[in-house]
Amino acid sequence: MTIAIGDVAPDFELKDQSGSKVSLSSFKGKKNVVLVFIPFSFTGTCTGELCAIRDDISAFENDNVQVLAVSCDSMHTQKIFAAQEGYTFPVLADFWPHGAVAQAYGIFNADIGCALRGTFIIDKAGIVRWSVVQGLGDARNNGDYKTAIAAL
Repeated sequence: MTIAIGDVAPDFELKDQSGSKVSLSSFKGKKNVVLVFIPFSFTGTCTGELCAIRDDISAFENDNVQVLAVSCDSMHTQKIFAAQEGYTFPVLADFWPHGAVAQAYGIFNADIGCALRGTFIIDKAGIVRWSVVQGLGDARNNGDYKTAIAAL
């Protein structure tokens, strides 16, 4: 079951593209988090969505907000993906145990072995304040993120 608005966001610790550990709890009390799950690195829709965030990064990453992208790809894949696309935000590897964080958020597709296209906006207290989950091929609208971030 997908995590609902008003739920406490499940904490996690994953490696980013540089091998550094990133935990959701490290932002508690400091920053709101835009947690963006993508199915696969290097695919057209996923790359397009993250490039749109990259190209408007000040709306998603500032003194009040941190964006975290997550896929079930390995840290090594994330490193090349982030470097190739110029992502300066953390691109996290939910690789092993495979998809454990996506499962905790209720958006893991076990048949394919990837996360669904889900976004969770989590406030500084660790509560989910907005979310959207879409099918594998359906891109999300960044304008919706901006509206939800502004409402925090």
